[in-house]
Amino acid sequence: MSKRRFQRQTFIIQILNNQHASWQGTLTWIDSNETKEFRSALELIRLMDSAVASQNANNKKNISDATEM
Repeated sequence: MSKRRFQRQTFIIQILNNQHASWQGTLTWIDSNETKEFRSALELIRLMDSAVASQNANNKKNISDATEM
């Protein structure tokens, strides 16, 4: 089994409202200084997952570019 290497990511989550048994607010990704709004806890998790996945894809590309030199 191969080990996955994940770079640590940092987020600031602001819960601005709580309606219909879910959270609404903003998510700020510190590493890229991006802020996105979310309307539910599920959307919050998806935003975080997307940010981590894109960062890991960029890291893999950078590693493969470096090994090709």
